[in-house]
Amino acid sequence: MSVRAFIAVDIDSPEVVRRVEQIQREVLGLGVDVKLVERENLHITLRFLGEVPQGRINDIARALAALKHQRFEIRLVGLGVFPHMASPRVLWVGVAQGAEELTRLANAVRAAVDKYAEHREERDFTPHLTIGRVKSGRNVDKLRELVERHKNTEFGAAVVDKVKLKRSVLTPRGPIYSDLFVQVLT
Repeated sequence: MSVRAFIAVDIDSPEVVRRVEQIQREVLGLGVDVKLVERENLHITLRFLGEVPQGRINDIARALAALKHQRFEIRLVGLGVFPHMASPRVLWVGVAQGAEELTRLANAVRAAVDKYAEHREERDFTPHLTIGRVKSGRNVDKLRELVERHKNTEFGAAVVDKVKLKRSVLTPRGPIYSDLFVQVLT
C-alpha cells in the first residue's frame, strides 16, 4: 500500500485567499482552459514525495518533527507562469518578502526527507503559490496579458507557522488533500 504524498505550507490567510480568488475569476472570464486550485487546497509545495510506501509515513513524520525552524511571514506579490510565457502550464503567485526564508525551510525539509521520496528532486526550489494549471493553448494570449498586467499585484501576507505532510488522492474532480502530520514552527 502506498500514499501519494507531499510536504507543504498551507496558504489560508483570508486576505491572500480573497485576492487569489479575484484573479482566478478574472482568468475564468478570459475563456482560458484552466483548472483552478480550490481555496482549501492553496499551498506552497516544499517537496513532492510521490508514491510513498505506507510504512515510510512515520519515518517522514519523525524527520519533519526534528526540524528546527522559526515561524516567519511571507508576502505574496505578482503573477507568473511556468515553464515560460510562450507555453504556460502553471499559473502562480510569487513570493516577495520571505522568499529566502522559505527557500531555507524547503532546503531543510528536502535534506530531512529526500531519502524517503520516490524520486530525486533535480530542480532548485522556486518559491511560488500555484493557483491554476493550464490545460490547453485556448486563449493563452489573453492569459499572457493578464499575467503582464498583474506582475506586481500585491496579494498580501501569510504567516508560515506549520509544515504539513499531506496525502493527495487524485479524483476526476481534482485532488483531495488531507494532513498526515503537522509540524508547528516556533
